[in-house]
Amino acid sequence: MGLLDGMIGNAGRIDPRAAHEEFSRLLGEGEQIHAAYKLVRDAFLFTNRRLIMVDKQGLTGKKVEYHSVLYRAITHFSVETAGTFDLDAELKIWISGNPAPIQKQFNKAVDIYEVQGILSHFVAV
Repeated sequence: MGLLDGMIGNAGRIDPRAAHEEFSRLLGEGEQIHAAYKLVRDAFLFTNRRLIMVDKQGLTGKKVEYHSVLYRAITHFSVETAGTFDLDAELKIWISGNPAPIQKQFNKAVDIYEVQGILSHFVAV
């Protein structure tokens, strides 16, 4: 993931082992990170139990909000592939009781079909 991608809000994939090292304090016993994506400061993690969104706030990023969404709370989701001029792919996730979706953009290096497959696997369980 390049600096420009991070600055404009596109996520790039990070290794699940590196994500586990960085975010292990967030995980419950037996919880494993299956896929992780990171912006310049923010991240979101697909674990075997939930989706975790990490939102670093303020200029220094010292204040951090951790938002957990259980997969069973996801009512539906959509993916939009990258185009010729629109180089980013988009993931939208609707959560029960919230009419506005969570939206994340991915750079062209991320396989949006893989992201959809991971989410589909956990939502269907």
